[in-house]
Amino acid sequence: GLGTVSVNGPAGGTVLVEVCDIGDNNDTRLANVSARNEVGTGDNILIAGFVVTGADPKNMLIRAVGPGLERFIGAGFLADPLLKIFDADNNVVATNDNWSPSLQPSFDLTGAFSLTNLSLDAAIVLTLPPGRYTAQVSGADGGTGQAIVEIYELP
Repeated sequence: GLGTVSVNGPAGGTVLVEVCDIGDNNDTRLANVSARNEVGTGDNILIAGFVVTGADPKNMLIRAVGPGLERFIGAGFLADPLLKIFDADNNVVATNDNWSPSLQPSFDLTGAFSLTNLSLDAAIVLTLPPGRYTAQVSGADGGTGQAIVEIYELP
């Protein structure tokens, strides 16, 4: 089923939330994970780690949404997110600054909410071999604000 984790506290800090499927049923898979947070500068960017498992590469949709949050949160969103995908050796394997409307069919396929054409949100579809990765979201222009990073496995 669907679930949400919310972490709150009296002071700022770094929080790690992990979701793992360790069941015996091979039909079970985690199809999406997302996290919303304040994106700062330097070491205070939004980072989400994920693992591609199995023997075969998987098609992934990864998004960094800032302007697309306006309809949900009003002001305070990251105006121009920059998305970078790193492998376990800290090599950049993909980067995106502004998404392409040609990705809308992938949004529809995964159930991801639509983005406004020509928004400065970031999104990329890529095929990743099994391994460990991080999706890192920062301000393309050095800006700060709320953003969400979303990682979907495409069917």
